[in-house]
Amino acid sequence: MIKDLQVDECVFAYSDVNYEDVMGVAAIVNASGANFTLLGPNSTMLKSNKPVISVCAVRTGTGKSQTSRKIIESLLADDLKVIAVRHPMPYGDLNAQRVQRFATVEDLKKHHCTIEEMEEYEPHVSRGNIVYAGVDYADILAAAENDPDGCDVILWDRGNNDFSFYEPDLAVTVLDPHRPGHELKYYPGEVCLRTTDVAVINKVDSAPEENVQIVENNIKLASPNSIIIKAESKITVDHPELIGGARVLVVEDGPTLTHGEMKLGAGTVAAERLGAAEVIDPRPFAVGTLTDTFNKYQHIENVLPAMGYGEQQLKDLEETINNADCDAVIIGTPIDLTRVISINKPTTRVYYDLDEIDGPNLSDILKDFVQEHGLVSSKQSVN
Repeated sequence: MIKDLQVDECVFAYSDVNYEDVMGVAAIVNASGANFTLLGPNSTMLKSNKPVISVCAVRTGTGKSQTSRKIIESLLADDLKVIAVRHPMPYGDLNAQRVQRFATVEDLKKHHCTIEEMEEYEPHVSRGNIVYAGVDYADILAAAENDPDGCDVILWDRGNNDFSFYEPDLAVTVLDPHRPGHELKYYPGEVCLRTTDVAVINKVDSAPEENVQIVENNIKLASPNSIIIKAESKITVDHPELIGGARVLVVEDGPTLTHGEMKLGAGTVAAERLGAAEVIDPRPFAVGTLTDTFNKYQHIENVLPAMGYGEQQLKDLEETINNADCDAVIIGTPIDLTRVISINKPTTRVYYDLDEIDGPNLSDILKDFVQEHGLVSSKQSVN
């Protein structure tokens, strides 16, 4: 295409990619005669007339969603109106998805969301938070700033490990000690780390201490002026009695397992902690597109990725789960899968929240942010 169309410049517009793959693409582009470009924040970030907090990460599946929820809940406790703007995830008719507003779970169906989209939006809207997403991020920003329910703060709720589309007044980056060293090996995750104000090392309760230390040392190397917080990814289970002594199928967040390269998630941790007799291998029961997924991502073993980018993948996910020889299904995704597919076995959901255990709490950092930007809640105004 570069040669046929006499292309002068190719811009890399993807995220959560290791440096070897990025430069492999660069070599193909250059060998075809064109320039290879990586756009930086000065060329891509829009400026809001509202204070902006960005939550980014060095890899997919680090725990950005729970960090965003913690920040939003802290600001809502001060009666401030927070609008979350999500990194683009649309599939299908992009004109119809130019500007999307999600206020209720019903809005997810209205906009024909994929499982990946629902995993990001549902935890927000189920708590009463407003989320914007879509394609046109200038118009999305204008709509968010003028939301009919009001807007005091905009929270950029990242995707993959991309850096913010909006210029942040407070940048938070989440790191994962289950993948130590990745914070310096993936694009543009290292950009997020080097530009952050707050670095959150998540999952310290389930990762080896030596891994945590590697990540902490790399933060000090790449972002020496950032505030470091160590946090646990605290899990709760709605029906723990289904797990102890049982043979279970664990279903986890799809992107975290696939291009995120993780072998486990919150569902696996719950199975181990609550004494499951066996975590079964889903691969013998996989059908259709899920068979393709396992063939492509061969690091995935005794866990099933919740793939659902279209109707066929949803059907394949449902059939794979229902084929599985197990006593119960652990749903480790951020959404209630039973709402979008029919499962013929007992199910239990795993919920996870951020719990800071070392360093300042996010709530303390946010108090300074609120004061710095002169944000006054209605409660404070009455007082």
